[in-house]
Amino acid sequence: MVLYARELTVEEEKELRDWAAGEDEEMKRRAELILLSSDGYRIPEIGPMLDAHPANLRKWIHRFNEDGIEGLVTQRSGGPKPLFSDNQKDKIIALAQSRPRDLGLPFTRWTLHRLAEEAVKRNIVKTISHERVRQILLSADCQYK
Repeated sequence: MVLYARELTVEEEKELRDWAAGEDEEMKRRAELILLSSDGYRIPEIGPMLDAHPANLRKWIHRFNEDGIEGLVTQRSGGPKPLFSDNQKDKIIALAQSRPRDLGLPFTRWTLHRLAEEAVKRNIVKTISHERVRQILLSADCQYK
């Protein structure tokens, strides 16, 4: 089924065009998405234009269709993201670069979930998501084994 943004009101279109011309990159992309979708572009066409994953595009169109402009504003979750020290990040990177078998683990390749679990087991961090592990490795341009 093809998903499009619902018909825009005059006020919504004006506000979206203001956002699209603004400085906030996140809001600019969301506004461009809704404007393109309301002009009849489909998600597979919009994705390359905005360099965005189709799942994210669908999410924002659904939010706009349900809640209007307010649906495009990110709601903060219940607190700040955990901050990790450079030392903790370095240890996670070193863990990712090690071979699991060399550490006595029963598998030969890391996954982001296994890296997150092992970082907690080794007391590198109290808690960490696999997504945060991915971000740490990506920022260090690190390939895991």
